[in-house]
Amino acid sequence: MLSRVANNLIWLDRYMERGNGILSLLKVNFYANQDSPELFSWTPIIKNFTTYDNEFYTEDPIECIDFMVFNLDNSNSILNIVTKARENARSVQEHISRELWLCINNYYLYLTSKDLPKKLEEDPVQFLEDLRKHHLIYNGTGDITQERGPSYYFMNVGKFLERVVLISDFTALKLVDIGNTSDTLEKSFYWKNLLLSIGGYQLYLKKHKSTFNENHIISMVFQDKLFPRSVYYCINKLNRHIERLIESNELEKNNLEFLLGKLESTIKYTTIENINQQGLDNFIRDIKEDIRNISLNINAVYFSQNN
Repeated sequence: MLSRVANNLIWLDRYMERGNGILSLLKVNFYANQDSPELFSWTPIIKNFTTYDNEFYTEDPIECIDFMVFNLDNSNSILNIVTKARENARSVQEHISRELWLCINNYYLYLTSKDLPKKLEEDPVQFLEDLRKHHLIYNGTGDITQERGPSYYFMNVGKFLERVVLISDFTALKLVDIGNTSDTLEKSFYWKNLLLSIGGYQLYLKKHKSTFNENHIISMVFQDKLFPRSVYYCINKLNRHIERLIESNELEKNNLEFLLGKLESTIKYTTIENINQQGLDNFIRDIKEDIRNISLNINAVYFSQNN
């Protein structure tokens, strides 16, 4: 498989995962902002999850969502993300299922339809939910139609790399809010908001009822073996897909397995006491640095092998 193809497959799923995460964040923040605008403003989302050269500020929910979804000057707008995903999918059509290509193309056509902005003004929640459904359809379509081989493994490498980054960024965003208040109730609101943003609220209630214990939340978000959006789960899956690529001679071993194994073990065996001692923000920073090194290593090993 050519290095260009592998790169496009990785970024195809990275873009789609990023779009899903941003949409989830927007929906959860919309609900929270309606109830407590003083606690859940739009400014941190615009600041942390956009790339926009000119200063943009608004606390109007519709304006913010419109900016995050449609603005072409923001490279992390949903429209730009899906456009890039579509371009990647087009260039690797022979490596993905026809159903998956149609899924992405239909999503792009839906996003560019002239009547869509009106739906945002009429019902922002339904508007965001309709967009999220396209990501769910994409994930389901890929899972049941994509053959298990190098293309599938590269796509999943991209998905789980991006998911770890998103989980880390979402948590870091809430830590800023939590650090700015001493009110226990407000802190619980922020922790709940985080769980909702990453789809872990229902599972948390099943395991811990309605008590929002900080240590339990940290353990679930970073170390839970069964929660598909925990950092540990993602690293474990990432490790497995990398192993499949090495077994099929699509990747050389190098020190990639060591880096992944080390990160997986660190997350698995680090105690809550150790995390609190070093600070959750430092723990997150180290994870993101390790993920960056793993991503660079994949590029270095793979591209040096094929060029």
